[in-house]
Amino acid sequence: MTPSPHRWRFFSAGGFDQVRLDTGADLVHLSELDQKLWVALSCPTAGLELDERTLALIDSDADGHVRAPELIAAIDWATARLKTPDTLIAGGPLALDAIDDGSDEGARLLASARHVLDSLGKAGADTISVDDTADSVRIFAGMPFNGDGVIAPAGLDEDLQSAIADIVALSGGQPDRSGETGVDQAGVDCFFDDAAALAAWRAAPAADPALLPLGAATADGHAAFAAVRAKIDDFFTRCRLAAFDPRAGELLNGSEDDLRALGGRLLAAAGDDVAALPLAYVRKDATLPLAGGLNPAWSAAVGAFAVQVVAPLLGARGELTAADWDDVKTRFAPYEAWLAAQPATPLDALDPARVDALAAGDVRARLTALIARDAELAGEAEAIGEVDRLVRYVRDLARLANNFVAFTDFYTRRDKASFQAGTLYLDGRSCELCVKVLDAGKHAALATLSGVYLAYCDCTRPDGKMTIAAAFTAGDSDQLMVGRNGVFYDRQGRDWDATITKIVDHPISIRQAFWSPYKKVVRLVAEQAQKFAAAKAKAADDAAAAAVLQAGAKVEAPKPPAPFDAAKFAGIFAAIGLAVGAIGTALASVVTGFLGLKAWQMPLALVGLMLLISGPAMAMAYFKLRNRNLGPMLDANGWAVNTRARINIPFGTALTHLARLPEGAERALTDPYAEKKSPWKFYVVLGAVATALLIYVARSAAGL
Repeated sequence: MTPSPHRWRFFSAGGFDQVRLDTGADLVHLSELDQKLWVALSCPTAGLELDERTLALIDSDADGHVRAPELIAAIDWATARLKTPDTLIAGGPLALDAIDDGSDEGARLLASARHVLDSLGKAGADTISVDDTADSVRIFAGMPFNGDGVIAPAGLDEDLQSAIADIVALSGGQPDRSGETGVDQAGVDCFFDDAAALAAWRAAPAADPALLPLGAATADGHAAFAAVRAKIDDFFTRCRLAAFDPRAGELLNGSEDDLRALGGRLLAAAGDDVAALPLAYVRKDATLPLAGGLNPAWSAAVGAFAVQVVAPLLGARGELTAADWDDVKTRFAPYEAWLAAQPATPLDALDPARVDALAAGDVRARLTALIARDAELAGEAEAIGEVDRLVRYVRDLARLANNFVAFTDFYTRRDKASFQAGTLYLDGRSCELCVKVLDAGKHAALATLSGVYLAYCDCTRPDGKMTIAAAFTAGDSDQLMVGRNGVFYDRQGRDWDATITKIVDHPISIRQAFWSPYKKVVRLVAEQAQKFAAAKAKAADDAAAAAVLQAGAKVEAPKPPAPFDAAKFAGIFAAIGLAVGAIGTALASVVTGFLGLKAWQMPLALVGLMLLISGPAMAMAYFKLRNRNLGPMLDANGWAVNTRARINIPFGTALTHLARLPEGAERALTDPYAEKKSPWKFYVVLGAVATALLIYVARSAAGL
């Protein structure tokens, strides 16, 4: 790799060197820095205390991760549009005079930035912030045209507003950048094409009278015609079959069995069966009677057909021939073809006069002109989006680099790192290294390699729920257990109820390791004492119960008391004596040896004894604590940490604060509820020392 001409500076933190990004030149030359020296090479776009919109803009492939090339590309994009890259280091709102207007792109961005400020009522402002550019709806609401090719009704003439309302109601609209619903060119074209087609279809009968054989009564007449059409076709078809074969005449009329079945029924309830019979008596060359001789189920429909269709078209008559019927169908054929050609459009719901007015007026042309004018500003609207990108990059890029290329914020503690979700208060401590997790089980499987004591907590509040992993790096774990409650404060200062749901156990501090052997012994003795007391209590209860059950039997059949077994009790006392003697001898040896030391040796002996007991635990804890690694905690959340980001003992202690009284606070040492001290401990120690001295004197007198 070609050496970078840029002079890099590094600082040491966490046991490794990290690059300093103090100047704009450092950011500009970041592509030349060997990526093996980067602290991280990838981070997720979710779960960080960085603006998700900014991270999404940097994440050019939208895969949910920001990687080194994407960060470099974002820096290059921003610096190409600024007069000096130091603007990125300064952060905060973007000063308009920091935009490089010497290039066409910079000039366009500057004009768009001023346009945004004008639309927000901030004409003359010399800075623009993310708050100004974040709400695009508010920005575009102040612009008559916003470049999206959609026209909203606000501010337009009344007839245009009415037309847009009809289009939106019947055909649907498009969202405008202003937040309103409007129409685009495709919607306007579709609506007015349908209006023109519907108007032309409705006007066709006026140009061709043959389409309405009955004039204004054609619709009603066609309804009467359609009601009997199938039945009349059926009748004349049967008659033609009877002419073809005389035998068919009788067979095609209702059979005797059908009529016999009807004879035994209430005919008023047999409508469908009666309607299924032929329309009239079938015979060769028969005509259809229009009054008498009809199937009763069809007499009313045929009568209406005769009045509304036959009489106007053919003249009044009492019967209809097959030729007459064909003539009627021929006259209705153009009307039926016209009906079939009716456009399928929701504009049918509009009044025909309204459709004609829309089709004939200039509303379409005016809307088209407005849409075209709006679309001409697409480039300016796009530039407004780029202004938002530049403003966000100025505010966030340097901070992201200092939480990505280096963990400057985390290790210098000048600010919280992007992965620190907040502070957990629990068990008299505040834990600052808290990270959000999506799946505590999966996270713990990898995070346990960090060597950090982690407490996974479910955090809830009325408006949400999340899970965090809190690192305890000072104090002890005696009172940390699943189910304990605390309070979590997020980076916005909101408080959450936090409950421990899972613990990844690792050493917390050297102090905890020092006292752990003694606590284990005390805990073991206490457990054994509790077990012994419980066993004795159970034995006493069992003995009392047995005594009650046997009391009656003993009264009825008293037995002589068992003879005193002197040998048995002698053996018991001898065993007790041996145990006491052994303990006393051991104690005497220890005390004798201790007393045989010189005065200056005694403290060293006590220290040595304590180190003998606590030393192994402290040594093991020391090596584990100095090797704690932040990397697995972040890798479990989707990071790609590129180094061993250690959390050594001093730094870990700074991440968890223990409860301490404020400096200068007054403290009353008298506790009215303090437990009263009993002198028995002193007497036991005094007795042990006296016994040891007596044994020492006796052994000395005996010359042993």
